[in-house]
Amino acid sequence: MFAGFDYGTSNCALGVIRRGEEASTEVKLLGLDQDSVLLPSNLYALDRSLVCEYVAGRIADPDVRESYLASRPNAAGQAQRARRELSIGSDEQVLCVGRQAVDLHIEAPDEGFYIKSPKSFLGSGGLSRPQLDFIEDVVTAMMIWAKSQAEVSAGAELPQAVIGRPVNYQGADSDAANPQAMEIMTSAAQRAGFKDFEFMYEPLAAGVNFESRMQQDQVLLVVDIGGGTTDCSMVRMGPSHRNNDNRSDDFLAHCGQRTGGNDLDIYLTYKGLMPLFGLGTDKKSGLTMPTQPFWNAIEINNVRTQAEFSARQTRDDIAQLCRDARRPDLLSRLLLLQEGRKSYQLVRSGEQAKIELSDADAHEVNLDYIEKGLSQPLDRAMLGEAIQNPLNRIIDIVREALKLAQCRPDLVYLTGGSGKSPVIRAALEQELGDIPVVDGDFFGSVAAGLTQWAAKIYR
Repeated sequence: MFAGFDYGTSNCALGVIRRGEEASTEVKLLGLDQDSVLLPSNLYALDRSLVCEYVAGRIADPDVRESYLASRPNAAGQAQRARRELSIGSDEQVLCVGRQAVDLHIEAPDEGFYIKSPKSFLGSGGLSRPQLDFIEDVVTAMMIWAKSQAEVSAGAELPQAVIGRPVNYQGADSDAANPQAMEIMTSAAQRAGFKDFEFMYEPLAAGVNFESRMQQDQVLLVVDIGGGTTDCSMVRMGPSHRNNDNRSDDFLAHCGQRTGGNDLDIYLTYKGLMPLFGLGTDKKSGLTMPTQPFWNAIEINNVRTQAEFSARQTRDDIAQLCRDARRPDLLSRLLLLQEGRKSYQLVRSGEQAKIELSDADAHEVNLDYIEKGLSQPLDRAMLGEAIQNPLNRIIDIVREALKLAQCRPDLVYLTGGSGKSPVIRAALEQELGDIPVVDGDFFGSVAAGLTQWAAKIYR
């Protein structure tokens, strides 16, 4: 089988084309999470040390496994200690990925280890070697989980794959972020058991998928608004191009930035929900409450910020704000959010609101997990106002693609989960004028294109 693996910030997807069917454009996306072809990019473990144990126990190649264990000399002892302290039996499940991981974290947010969207951290600067090793282990564990689920669904092993990557990984310095992220992704793919693999830009993969249905040659601008990044590719595509093995002359421009769906979720949560926690209120002195604690509470795609927000000092600082506040009833919710480790759950509520507002003009956000009966109405106008900052950055990426390509496209192909938002589509149409904007499979086009490319290069 030919396989394409989209390791996404919000979701993972894996598609296949059977050998002998290379000429077919039909891609089957495999079930990865119960009945769904989308595997939410979340991981939960009973203890963080058990992530490394999980990886080590599932590396099939003995040489790769020996090399891995040599790079983690203290891992076995740490995992054994965690098992003793938590009374974890040798046959107990210690790790899961996807919806089950989310459910376990929501059920007991102060227990175990939970991470959402680890892809967002691959290019982060200033991380120590042990921190990078741990992120590498998390990515590897998720790849192992997704690959094994896919192989069960396919009824066959998947030793080869084309794996998606953004044009630029999230990181303050893309020159450093991209090599760091690619080193992590390469190691993870090898340890997960892919014996032969290549990486491909995600917007380019989405374009390959769309090209299989094109009836005429056109210059295509692919705008892929993923969970962690927005990427654009300007490409010549169509019937006279798609069978060429060398497409380098067709690829006119690629660009991307660390702005995506997660940023939209965070900004909507900040603007739409954080006033319920005291944002914008005054102290007894008449001074306005500082904004940083409210932002830190929800910046879940920043490792350092979340570590700081979870710290005892932050709890003490928020308790002092409660004493200083004219509305201590609101600030007490911020304290509850910090003590209960509910940041991920709150941003998830913002994400759900964003999704609902793709189809509806208004949505009521249920916040019973903060306070019984607490809710907040949000509407599409609020969404547009809240996400203006990241939306402007998305438009800037589109402008950069046009500038690099030195031409205008005949057609814009919009994909990625956040591309469903009418607010984003309207902004693109306003920027691009009379250039038609067509929708792709917002969640499956990248995986499908990666699979079609795999069938081409591995045939």
